[in-house]
Amino acid sequence: MSLPRLALAVIGDEVGPSLDEMISFCGENRVRRLDMRTVDGKNLLGMTLEEVRGIRRRLDKADIAVPTFVSPVLKWVAPGRAAGEGKVDFAFDPSQCPASDPLTHAFEVAAALGARRMRVFSYLRYPDYRPQDLGHASNRLLALAESHDVILEMENEPVCNIGSIAELAQFFASMPKPVPSRLRPLIDIANSWSIDAPPGDSDIAALAPSVDQIHLKDRDLAKRRTVPLGDGDVPWAKELTRLLSGVLAPEVLASLETHCPHDGRNATAKSVAALRRIAGEIGIQVV
Repeated sequence: MSLPRLALAVIGDEVGPSLDEMISFCGENRVRRLDMRTVDGKNLLGMTLEEVRGIRRRLDKADIAVPTFVSPVLKWVAPGRAAGEGKVDFAFDPSQCPASDPLTHAFEVAAALGARRMRVFSYLRYPDYRPQDLGHASNRLLALAESHDVILEMENEPVCNIGSIAELAQFFASMPKPVPSRLRPLIDIANSWSIDAPPGDSDIAALAPSVDQIHLKDRDLAKRRTVPLGDGDVPWAKELTRLLSGVLAPEVLASLETHCPHDGRNATAKSVAALRRIAGEIGIQVV
């Protein structure tokens, strides 16, 4: 059985903060897709729609598509919960949104970008979380996704309640069946490895049929730091083969989230090359 092809994308601000840097990187590395999160250090959810449309016009001129709005939706404190301690990467305070309803604004930002996908989270982690706690928020997001024709991508993020692949599988298993087709698991395998929770076969098998997007990064497990793809300990050839063997979609968006801010451009270029090399070794087409 042939494995799905990978549609290569890069999260723009992993290259550098400015739109100029993102666009020039794409030209140098034969990348045609940018998933967008921040520009010049400002999250797109904190921008006006006219600001976002200005970004879209520049990307259109460079012939660069935006498959996903890499939003911070629900990567914030849950209602009625206290803020935790510690740094949260790309944290967002909903009060910074220029609109009164951050959730509706998020979908309008996605539309302004021309993005058919939007990433979402599961609130910052708290001790007595249950998958059912996301019911109200999930229903609201799904209603908005339906009205805006957007696919929601729920990512496993260690600082959030759904941090591992196992927790992601538990969330989808808890949902009433059939699970809405507009809600998909956005699998980040390295995130799971980073918290000493490598994904098990049963969790991958449960999620794979619904997968249409993955995030890719790598980890030096001994030093507990993120490194360019191919330089770490995550067995990517094995993990990609295992995951993609169960995917039903003919194409999966493979979005590089290198997380190497000290050398973002070079680390991301190295990761692009590594993904193409690994995919070639296991017989996967990268487009």
